[in-house]
Amino acid sequence: MSSSSHTFALRAATAADSTALFNLISALAEYEKLTHLVEATPQKIEQALFGPRPLAEAVLVEVATDAGVQPVGFALFFHNFSTFLAKPGLYLEDLYVDPAWRGHGLGKALLRHLAALAVERGCGRFEWSVLDWNTPSIEFYKAMGADVMPDWRICRVTGEALTRLGSPE
Repeated sequence: MSSSSHTFALRAATAADSTALFNLISALAEYEKLTHLVEATPQKIEQALFGPRPLAEAVLVEVATDAGVQPVGFALFFHNFSTFLAKPGLYLEDLYVDPAWRGHGLGKALLRHLAALAVERGCGRFEWSVLDWNTPSIEFYKAMGADVMPDWRICRVTGEALTRLGSPE
């Protein structure tokens, strides 16, 4: 595929991409002002995505430049399940494109790729969350045909609260 004067390609990430994924995840955390939450390391990413029981998948977007091929974006996703549809869903955990490469169709290509994958895998839904302050992303997702669900809120239990909830009474 090409964007403007640059060629780009999407491909499934491999264990050899763990450091590149970590670098992109770190850049995403910085963009979202959430670096204080990052506990990931290249080793943890390799184990989680490419270990004996992969928990998620990732797609990289790479561009060809004078310096060679470099990863400039990613999408990390996994399957969930809709009880109402009795079908799997595809959940996009994170999508990120380096700011220098935005506006070249790379994010759109990642979303289209995952939507096609969801159709191919028989998924009834393709979903993700977006931070309420991230107006550029919200507008981008709406332009791609997504509905922003105003009545739904994410519930999260982490750390000590998760340990307490998971402990027998």
